[in-house]
Order: sequence, then C-alpha cells, then structure tokens
Amino acid sequence: MKHWIVESDVDNNKSYPQIVDAAKVLQQNEVVAFPTETVYGLGANAKSDCAVEKIFEAKGRPSDNPLIVHISNRDQLEGLVAEVPEDAASLIDAFWPGPLTIIFKNKKNVFSEKVTAGLPTVGIRMPDHPVALAIIEASGLPIAAPSANRSGKPSPTTAQHVIDDLEDRIAGVVDGGETGVGVESTVVDCTGPSPIILRPGGVTKEQLEEVVGKVEVDPSLKEGKGAPKSPGMKYTHYAPDAPVYLVDGTRADLQKLVDIKKEEGLRVGVLTTEEFVNDFQADVILSVGRREDLSTVAQNLYDTLRTFNRSNVDIIFSEMFPEEGVGLAIMNRLQKAAGYRVMKG
Repeated sequence: MKHWIVESDVDNNKSYPQIVDAAKVLQQNEVVAFPTETVYGLGANAKSDCAVEKIFEAKGRPSDNPLIVHISNRDQLEGLVAEVPEDAASLIDAFWPGPLTIIFKNKKNVFSEKVTAGLPTVGIRMPDHPVALAIIEASGLPIAAPSANRSGKPSPTTAQHVIDDLEDRIAGVVDGGETGVGVESTVVDCTGPSPIILRPGGVTKEQLEEVVGKVEVDPSLKEGKGAPKSPGMKYTHYAPDAPVYLVDGTRADLQKLVDIKKEEGLRVGVLTTEEFVNDFQADVILSVGRREDLSTVAQNLYDTLRTFNRSNVDIIFSEMFPEEGVGLAIMNRLQKAAGYRVMKG
C-alpha cells in the first residue's frame, strides 16, 4: 500500500506530486484513502462498477448501503443530478464546502448502481479539506467515498487508523494529518417537499433550520428498518471490539454497573468526559472531550473508541449526551456503537 504524506494546508492544485500520484491511481479504478474535514474517506471512481466494488470488498460493506459522492466544485452537479431544488441550492450556498451531504434525484446512467444501491437518488457533498479537494480536482472524477475503515468499526480520523484497518486491502492512503470535525457529514434529503435529516453530523439541525426553516429528522434513523436511503441508517456502526452500553442515569448509577461487572471478574471501561473523569473507579477510564464543548467530544469520539481496543476491556459503559446541536450526531454514533443497548439507572 502506498503512503503519501501531504501537508494538510496544501493549495488546491494539480501539480503537487503526491496529489498527482493519488489521482492517477483513482483514474486507474483503484481505491485510495484520503482526509476530509470529517473523517478519512475511502475513494473510488463513482462511475465505475469495478472501482466501487473494490470499496465494498475492502470494507466488507453490505451492498444495499449507498455511498456518498464527493465533488470539488459546484459546477460538477449539473452533469450528475436531475435537478437542484431551491432548498438544496440554499444549503449549498450556506454549507459547501463543508460537512453536509445532500440527497438529489440522480441522472440516469451516470453513477455505478453500486453507489446508489439501486435507488433513484444520490448523496453528494463537497468536502472542506484542501487535500480532498485537490485529489478530486486532479482526478477529474466524482469520487465515491465512505469512511476508510472496516465496516462496523469506528471511523478513522488519522491515516494510521486507515492503515490499521485496511493496509492489505487498498492501493494507498494520502496522509494529511488528523481530521477536524471527527464525525461524518450530515445527510439531508432534499428530494421531497421539505428537507429531512437522514443522518445527523457536522452541520446541526439548528444550523440547517436557520437557512431553510423547519427540518424533520427521519424516524427510521433510530429504528434501522427498511432499505437505507443514506449511510449509517441501518447497520451497527462505529463499534469497538468490546460491547458498549449507554447508561441513562446518574454517574452513581454508572459506577454501580461498573462495580457489578468487576465483581463478575470482567475488565471494565468507562467512556466519560473531562469534567467527570475522576468520578469513576474502573479498569480503564477514558475522557472523550469536554461536556461543556460537545465539538471536542465529536472530534475525539472515534479515536477514543479505538483506544478501548488497545486496553483489552471486556465491556464499556458510556455516558449519554443531550441530543441538541452536534450532540444529536454524537448520540447517533454512540447508539450505533452500542447496538442501541441502554441501561437504565
């Protein structure tokens, strides 16, 4: 596997040698991991069946789980989607480039059906990362790119995470340092009468509503039923090796659960925040960020879940967070990591 190291503030141009090399590999219908502002993506030519199939093979990803297509400039949309509704145009003006994926009605015979999972729609975003934009621009292709991890595992926020998961499975990784947002993009369906959030992420519901008014949240987001219209809707994701349980209660309630499992001879981990890291007694206690600033929790969440894998814990108990702002995305990822297992205090 090739490992290209690129400064994260590289200008968006085609002449940077590592960018050129990575783009050529993508043009050859191979898969390449690269940083975005959210997590590392695993990119391939979105128009090629054989290229996209390599994403699914590398990740072990279910074939009915659609992929998000990444572009480097808004002008590319015209050749990829059937129309750009008014709400979608407003959201693009406000949040592109950035951590927002918009669902459009796709043009026929443009994308591999493996990208859309046979749906008449496609999710597209423009990442806010100079390395990602430079690679996409240099390739001249729309790039399908889910997170660059084994399916179901925590998403990668560093190139080393990618190497740990996919070293023998992909052509290369462009190392642009640690990502910023830490959780994936928000996915909003703009094909109906009003926008609907299919996956919460880096752009909050409140921010969306400032631009387009009332925005709904798809109820199947938590139910996980039916064919997924967006990545992250159906399958268990983001899970470390040890089972995770969310604790709906006080810190004292969480400690009681820890004590019970320790008495059973288990090695117990606790996922908490900086403010409360000294309030627990367990085998491994990890702070995921500051409760008073949930953006730090979003940024550190996946790395913290991966750190538990190196601690050999048997079970993990996690605090819960308010489902407001980026907390909605944090709880979505934690619920997926826990398989919706919640212990009442």
